[in-house]
Formats: sequence, structure tokens, C-alpha cells
Amino acid sequence: MRKVTIVAYDERWPDLFDAESARLQMTLGKAISRIHHIGSTSVPGLAAKPVIDILLEVVGLNELDQFNTAMERIGYTVRGENGIPNRRYFTKGGEKRSHQVHAFVTGDRQIQKHLAFRDYLIKNKKAAERYVEIKYAAALASENDIHRYSAFKADFIEHHLRLALMSREG
Repeated sequence: MRKVTIVAYDERWPDLFDAESARLQMTLGKAISRIHHIGSTSVPGLAAKPVIDILLEVVGLNELDQFNTAMERIGYTVRGENGIPNRRYFTKGGEKRSHQVHAFVTGDRQIQKHLAFRDYLIKNKKAAERYVEIKYAAALASENDIHRYSAFKADFIEHHLRLALMSREG
């Protein structure tokens, strides 16, 4: 079972994203439209699980699926949709996960949601501080059960995602 560990913000996270982004671009080439750093490691100053979340905007899922072997060669486990329709999900690092890649076709609503939540936390320091408190409490209460950890955060995320999307849509 993966351990749920929250650590203080690490100044190296943007560089780790940049390095992995370049590796993915070399591996996937024209299958990728855009690459984004998402999740808590993308928010300066935010404590997080030390896992770099990467969002790929892709031309098509069928095109991306042709690169599964190439993704395995650079250390990723191919997980398919993994519970979210029209997504491709890849993880790196096994039990000591270091990277997660979420891929959606350009224009998919999930892209907007991920980017809106990230940008909202960057702009709203009080919400980001509250999120950190919830994450530490969730990590403690979940007893290393990643599903319980996610459930503890769900209400906060849902509420603030709604606010993020409303502020984006103006």
C-alpha cells in the first residue's frame, strides 16, 4: 500500500516537471498538443504529496494508445482510463510514486477543471492555506488509505472547483 505523505513545498518541483515534460515530448512527439503542470506540486508554496502531476492535451486517445510501450520504456505503468472516462492515466515510481500523467483530448472539460483549480489556488492564498490544513488532517486520518485520503478532501475540492470555474467563466 502506498503511504500518504504530505511534505513542505519543494523548490525543485517545477524543474522536475520541466525535465519530465521534455522526456514526454521526446517520447510522444506530435501526439501531444500541450503539457501542463497540475496538482499541488504546481502551486508555489503549497505542501503536497511529492508526486509531479502532469496533464497532457493530446490529439486523440487512439493515437496516444499507440505509445503505451514507449511509455513503459521510460518507466511508466499504463493504467488506461483508471475510472475516468476519456482519460489515459500513467504512473511512474511504483509504490514510491514520483509522477502521474493524466491525458485528455484537447478541449475535454477535465482539462479546464484541472487548470482552473490550479490557477484558483495560486491566486487565493487563504484557500490554499486551508487546503494544506485539510491535506495534513486527511493524511493523518486516512491511515495511508489513498481512497480515504481523497474522500476527506472531496468537499473542499468540489466547493472550490465550482468557485474556480465560475471565476474563469466570468
